[in-house]
Amino acid sequence: MSKITAFFTELMRKYLPDPFVFAILLTLLTMVLAFAVESRPVNLVVEDWGKGFWSLLAFTTQMAVILVMGYVLAAAPLVNRFLDRIASHVHTPRQAIIVATIVGCVGSYLNWGFGLVIGGIMARKLALKVKGVHYPLIIASAYTGFTMYSLGFSATIPVLISTKGHTFESSMGLIPLTQTIFSAPMLLTSLAVLIALPLLNAAMHPKAGEKIVELDPAVAADEGKSAAGHDLLGDQKTLAYRLNNSRVLNLLIGLCGMAYVVLHFVKGGNLDLNMINFFILFLGVLLLKTPMLYVEKVNEGVKTIGGIILQFPFYAGIMAIMHGSGLVESIAHIFVSIASEHTLPLWGLVSSFVINFFAPSGGGHWVLQGPFMIDAAKTLGASQAQTAMSVMLGNGWNDLVQPFWILPALALSKLKLKDIMGYTVVSMMLVGVIYATTMLIWPHL
Repeated sequence: MSKITAFFTELMRKYLPDPFVFAILLTLLTMVLAFAVESRPVNLVVEDWGKGFWSLLAFTTQMAVILVMGYVLAAAPLVNRFLDRIASHVHTPRQAIIVATIVGCVGSYLNWGFGLVIGGIMARKLALKVKGVHYPLIIASAYTGFTMYSLGFSATIPVLISTKGHTFESSMGLIPLTQTIFSAPMLLTSLAVLIALPLLNAAMHPKAGEKIVELDPAVAADEGKSAAGHDLLGDQKTLAYRLNNSRVLNLLIGLCGMAYVVLHFVKGGNLDLNMINFFILFLGVLLLKTPMLYVEKVNEGVKTIGGIILQFPFYAGIMAIMHGSGLVESIAHIFVSIASEHTLPLWGLVSSFVINFFAPSGGGHWVLQGPFMIDAAKTLGASQAQTAMSVMLGNGWNDLVQPFWILPALALSKLKLKDIMGYTVVSMMLVGVIYATTMLIWPHL
């Protein structure tokens, strides 16, 4: 295991560029493929790119909000104390790796934005507490749990196709969650990942005598200090101060938010990204207790999304090129053309893995690949639920090596992509075996 890990970490160190550079190179590669493979004229390729560049601004905002709100929840005092309690029972580096991975897995299963952040926070706590923990590995381990989002409550595609009025309802109907993320094969797959991934990550930890990079405790000297309620001018008795630090205001507006959520679902409302964001925003308001403390944590969370805001338009442009040129259909067709009723989910998984390099968003990915996969399932007589989940799992599988979603982890840890990607490549191999096995067996059940 040490040799395999060393090989990939050294490979990433030498050749892997910054995520923004990766996005630029991927944009240029997509342009070349659209011209060379699909014979799309250069001027039209450039037009596709430019027109699509800002096409996902609303979705970008939703992604940014869910990440910031996820940070706020993860940094709330109640959650923070819970993480501290967990950390108090961890005493060895390998235990720390296992716990960080599990926290990332469970958090991502509940909500992908929450999972991305809480795993990183847990990893930093453990890196500071447990002597001898290899810092790049524990951050990478916490991030690998992100793959569990594709099996969990915020899995974009299964949630979308279970919602009345979704884009492809006329061609595939409504697919209930009991046939996708809550089906027995998917629950067993979740369990398999939750058991195997922490053990693999722990096995990658450097042995005694090998080089270990620890987190300097000095970097945490100012952590845990809150500016909320602190007033250099001594105005603690003013009305403004009392309003800024009023628990009553947070409680009232937080309860209003929760009341709306209840009314929304009582009246048959759908669970979409806006509702998820609404819920976690007002849950954070309740947990953070005062307006100024909430504002402070939001300002901290914003620091983790700079890369997302910068790079997502580039991926929107890439998706526009793929759609306009027909590249996504060509990639999917390569795999689907050799598929049968029982192997379509496997090839759907593999083709989704490839396409996710260019479209690292479950919703946008489904818009591109979905129509082709739905038609293939109809033609071959394959299960629409299994086919949709193959695309979802391919998305989550590829996210382990797609630099885009690692950006919040890098922002929290102050590490570079090349420091952790070697470890996530090894984890990606294990997850790929689990997902491929599921997709091979499921159609025969």
